[in-house]
Amino acid sequence: MKLPWGANEQDPRCLTLKLELAARLEAIYRLGYRHFLCGMAIGCDMYFAEAVLALREQYGDVTLEAAIPFGDQPGRWTAMLRQRWNTLIDRCNKLTVLQYGYTPDCMMRRNRYMVDRASLLLACYDGRPGGTMNTILYAERSGVKVIVIDVGK
Repeated sequence: MKLPWGANEQDPRCLTLKLELAARLEAIYRLGYRHFLCGMAIGCDMYFAEAVLALREQYGDVTLEAAIPFGDQPGRWTAMLRQRWNTLIDRCNKLTVLQYGYTPDCMMRRNRYMVDRASLLLACYDGRPGGTMNTILYAERSGVKVIVIDVGK
């Protein structure tokens, strides 16, 4: 909902972002990356997971790990978003649930889990302070290469 187009995935900016994600993932695959981690949040995380799964259809050696911050991540989402999440989860190669219940720091713990297991971070970022900014800074401090896709337009 924080994206400039909100939930409207037919907005040309959203469609452009999805195409860019697919192109970036193809390039990252060509660099030798095969295992991808996703935080499974609404928006860019779901677009990312869908793009990785499309890449896996093209190249069978791609794997997707869902890094789930707490057991009931989609519990308060709409039925349609919960269904989308469940469909994505069912197609992941690995599920990692970081903790059972929600705590104020669980999203950042999830983000650090992903960065700690990565050598490259692909982030969709609008330039505003928050979890994505903190994750990018943590990755940079950890020596993880960062690629940012600007979604602030």
